[in-house]
Amino acid sequence: MTSSTRQPRRGDTRKRIQDVALELFAEQGYEKTSLREIAERLEVTKAALYYHFKTKEDILISVFEDRTRPIKELVEWAEGQPHGLETKKEVLSRYSVIVMDAGPIFRFMQENQATVRELSIGEMFKERILELMAILKEPDAPLADQVRCISALITMHAGNFHLQDVEGDPEDKRAAVLEVAIDLVTQADSGQGGK
Repeated sequence: MTSSTRQPRRGDTRKRIQDVALELFAEQGYEKTSLREIAERLEVTKAALYYHFKTKEDILISVFEDRTRPIKELVEWAEGQPHGLETKKEVLSRYSVIVMDAGPIFRFMQENQATVRELSIGEMFKERILELMAILKEPDAPLADQVRCISALITMHAGNFHLQDVEGDPEDKRAAVLEVAIDLVTQADSGQGGK
């Protein structure tokens, strides 16, 4: 090993690989990004990259698993809470932070929809979103109220995605999106007689 070779801690290397790969996937698309390009951007050899990940799909799956783990933890937390409006509001509040923190992965999904559908990550993400929807909506609620609850989640995704290029404080944008999402579940709840 030469003295000019940087050796970050192992956990940091994995995260760096994920971040750089996601950055390249967003810049030029998943299909057009090679492992060689990822290694070059990281200033490591392909062999060093292979030590952590054998394929770019392995990298992408690890990114999804790591960045969507908070969604799974949120679902587990919510399932242990009383089912009601306050829990739904708290779920949305916590989810808004998750969406903001995972912005690059949501942008990747938006811009690489075909890839997401083809790989196992699409099913994994879909499953997590369906779990959140089950917490937010009442199965016996009128259809319009079910749509409001589903729309609250869509608002979280679309709002954060579309506001990324709008001038303003990120926290103010997150709060605005959250306000609209909470309004939707509150309307749905009042449509059921305040259940």
